[in-house]
Amino acid sequence: MPATVVVGTQWGDEGKGKFTDLVAKEMEMVVRYQGGHNAGHTLVVDGETFALQLVPSGILYDHITPVIGNGVVVDPRVLLKEMDTLEAKGVDCSSLKVSGNAHLIMPYHQELDALHERHLGDGKLGTTKRGIGPAYADKAMRVGLRVQDLQDPKIFRKKLDAVLGYTNQVLTKVFNRLPVDADEIAAEYLDVCAPRVIPHIADAISLVHNALETGQGVLLEGAQATFLDLDHGTYPFVTSSNPVAGGACTGAGVGPRDIDRIIGIAKAYVTRVGSGPFPTELTDETGDYLVDVGHEYGTNTGRRRRPGWFDAVMMRQAVRVNSLSEVALTKLDVLDGLDSLQVCVAYDINGERHHQLPYHQSELHQATPIYEELPGWGTDISKITNPEALPKNAADYIAFLENQIGVPIRLVGVGPGREQFLDRAA
Repeated sequence: MPATVVVGTQWGDEGKGKFTDLVAKEMEMVVRYQGGHNAGHTLVVDGETFALQLVPSGILYDHITPVIGNGVVVDPRVLLKEMDTLEAKGVDCSSLKVSGNAHLIMPYHQELDALHERHLGDGKLGTTKRGIGPAYADKAMRVGLRVQDLQDPKIFRKKLDAVLGYTNQVLTKVFNRLPVDADEIAAEYLDVCAPRVIPHIADAISLVHNALETGQGVLLEGAQATFLDLDHGTYPFVTSSNPVAGGACTGAGVGPRDIDRIIGIAKAYVTRVGSGPFPTELTDETGDYLVDVGHEYGTNTGRRRRPGWFDAVMMRQAVRVNSLSEVALTKLDVLDGLDSLQVCVAYDINGERHHQLPYHQSELHQATPIYEELPGWGTDISKITNPEALPKNAADYIAFLENQIGVPIRLVGVGPGREQFLDRAA
């Protein structure tokens, strides 16, 4: 049975967790394929909120095997804390598997992350300072430590000493900081973390392929989103991995022919966190309304998100890059109180109309959105689960977006709760 991918299509925070959770209940395995604890999924189940950072959404189902794939970077301290929090809420984490090939985030990665960001000054990227970028950099430089190294103290220490030979030079001579103590790191990671992490370490590639070969449903879950992708996002204001659907192949160890359904998650408006271009950004009262009603603050960081109107130009690019088969639209209910809505259908760049996203960053920074206005519906839709019961203007808004992006919008979220959605294909 081929796998399904769930991917964010904007700048993250689209509400992937809810729809990943919804699709996950039909699966036997959920695999997180990239990113680290710099992105959170928020799920509301029976009125209780679960904020997940590293653990895949499928953890909330007893029948699912949740897997942290090789493409993820893992801070074992954060992972164990998250598992403890879930266990305290009655969630069994014993079935969680972690790829031995996933890379470890080390304490010096977090220190370097903060130092690099401070060094950039006004040109800072808006990183979460969780060590994600430096961990991926060490992976690319082939000096990273992997989860499997926790199983072999001699190898762990040998690799740690090797990388600190360079890293401590950077810390002391470039940033005038104290060197990192290898003994302290080894004591924390090998003596405290390893005994609890080791029982969860697995050959994730074999797990995933055995599931696929035996007809089980496998969901590949990404973090962040398309326009935070290292290759396809608004570089350099991006993450350090590949959240796009193609990243699911490398990050979970599957081939393109193993995937037949790619669900793009899009918010009914757009937000982004941190720096970077944002053609439809709203800095007025409407923007404040979207932030307040949509509770647009970071799950992990608490940072206020930047709001804007839905951008169909971006979405067309997301459809292309991810080869989306369908879209799940979230937070439609946030628009309930607006009299009129704007949708960006094209960009004006130097007097020319562009229907596709420009590849050159200078053009994107100069892009002026061309809007089409649609009427609001002015009523609470949060209790609607039948598409036919939607107000006409709400149904027309969905249909307009669907026509603009060229793929069907199947699932529509009308509230934060697990059951607050409607299925237009039902």
